[in-house]
Amino acid sequence: MPAPTTILVGHIGKVFWLRVEGRGTFQDSVQVKRAFQTIITEGTRDLVVDLERCPMMDSTFLGTLTGTALNLLESGGGTLSVLNANPRNQQLLTDLGLDHILDLDIAGTAWPAERLEACAQLSTCGEKGAEGKMEQAEHVLTAHRTLADVSHENRGRFRDVIHFLERELSGSGPLAASP
Repeated sequence: MPAPTTILVGHIGKVFWLRVEGRGTFQDSVQVKRAFQTIITEGTRDLVVDLERCPMMDSTFLGTLTGTALNLLESGGGTLSVLNANPRNQQLLTDLGLDHILDLDIAGTAWPAERLEACAQLSTCGEKGAEGKMEQAEHVLTAHRTLADVSHENRGRFRDVIHFLERELSGSGPLAASP
């Protein structure tokens, strides 16, 4: 069983830094989305996702990052930089076409001064697990729709997941019937 994931956040100069320590999964994506929404609402436009300690990401987590980057673009600009991605995460990002939406720093040269400060400045992100099943399912659906909208190939990759979640949320599946 993998160790639980911790999401660390903080302001490093003018940058909002988010470090994923563990797997980036649907279980953490709502809290990540909330952190990004809060910081963007407060006016921060430069966001960093540090994946140095993140061995893998699932599609919901990828959709959350993509949705945030698109929101920045649609609301007047900004950047969502992905740093320290291992080869597996780099491949996921490029195979899904997300390297055209996210600023993927493969060379390791982005935000050099901020990288030095990040370790000492980050604190844990809000409480995980506070969201309900319906909110989690709605978020997972939104994240997958975002990925499907990126490219024609992604529509095929995520069609079944989207269809399943739409059924669940419409009341046709067991999730909608849960208390």
